[in-house]
Amino acid sequence: MKSEHRLALGLGVVLLLLGGIVLTLGAGVGSTGFESLWGAWHDPVAMQIVWDIRLPRTLGAWLAGALLGLAGAVAQGLFRNPLADPYLLGSASGASLGVAAALWLFGASPASTQWVVRLGMTGAAFLGAVAAVMLTLLLARGVQQTLRLLLAGVIVGVVLGAVKDLITIASADILQAIQGFMLGSTGLVGWSACAIMGALALVCLLLGWALAPVLDGLALGESTASSLGLPLGAMRAALVAVLALATGAAVAQTGLIAFVGLAAPHLVRSAVKTTHARLIILSSAMGGLLLMSADLLARWLIAPQELPVGVLTAVLGGTYLLWLMHRRSAKGGAR
Repeated sequence: MKSEHRLALGLGVVLLLLGGIVLTLGAGVGSTGFESLWGAWHDPVAMQIVWDIRLPRTLGAWLAGALLGLAGAVAQGLFRNPLADPYLLGSASGASLGVAAALWLFGASPASTQWVVRLGMTGAAFLGAVAAVMLTLLLARGVQQTLRLLLAGVIVGVVLGAVKDLITIASADILQAIQGFMLGSTGLVGWSACAIMGALALVCLLLGWALAPVLDGLALGESTASSLGLPLGAMRAALVAVLALATGAAVAQTGLIAFVGLAAPHLVRSAVKTTHARLIILSSAMGGLLLMSADLLARWLIAPQELPVGVLTAVLGGTYLLWLMHRRSAKGGAR
């Protein structure tokens, strides 16, 4: 147990150190290069570029990745499936529908779209994600049946995705804005978004840490968890709330970013075997590092242009999962 604790602590320190390094690099990567960073103390324009654009964007990427990593660890523990991801309960489709509805209602001219981006899109995405999760719970008749909850989430995701497509077809002018949201981007993240995600990340971390013993019990089976005297129904509902809150907060600020919530817990478990309390914290740090690194690459690879960060995480995450599947099948064949 002591060696496990030391490994977990060491991994946490490494993730935080790497995060600090990438955060510093993120403050220097952009169309004007590191010159803005070196001259920030003497040039007001350079200071504005670093302080108002690059730093909040890079820190926001870390916070969004931390929320997705946390949500992925909770989802995989709740569903007892290492392939579960934060979008299983329909939150991604709900957030997309919320954004499409907001753009459609407020018009699609450049001025109104910018107004929606600043004031309405975040709220619309968050409300859509939460509404989708609530609809999933209604169809699943609560959280008692994990398989029913999973199937309800798939159905809700398909239906809400279809409604979003109908809105897009009815108002084709919003297609570009919707595509930007679906591809994922940290370009619009500012200090206010960082404050929102930081506060919600702290709340979700505390709740996830407090509910971690339930996930440990569920890992041993339903009957074992019930024998521990835990109120599984209420605690499952609380875990679903944490999952929805973390996912909705991240999606509302950065759009749909794939594989971070799925890969972060995998990478942590491959490095250290630990309880869910530590797994949730380490997965948050790993998710933040993954998304912040992907955002850095998205800005640097084809600079001064940039790639959508969601596309980059999908390519890298898909490659990692294919390698993981190949390695496991090779091990199975060797036996």
